[in-house]
Amino acid sequence: MTDDEWQAHVAHEAAKAIGEWLEGRGRLHQPIRSLTMPELEAMAQNAISGFIVLASQRIAEAPGEPGSQKLSTLLMG
Repeated sequence: MTDDEWQAHVAHEAAKAIGEWLEGRGRLHQPIRSLTMPELEAMAQNAISGFIVLASQRIAEAPGEPGSQKLSTLLMG
């Protein structure tokens, strides 16, 4: 998977996680502006957690690829 394909995959998964979070709270039909800061923070945390899982999987599957090395640097700080 190319870096662009992986980025699109991660964006899709993050959007899906946010949609599931909203749907689980019965808020999918409401405008974003109606969400509270704690709700927005929870959505962000959910999306970030998903990114970390996907990045870890990519690193484990192809540790030598440049994209995986960049992710390792990002995650390890």
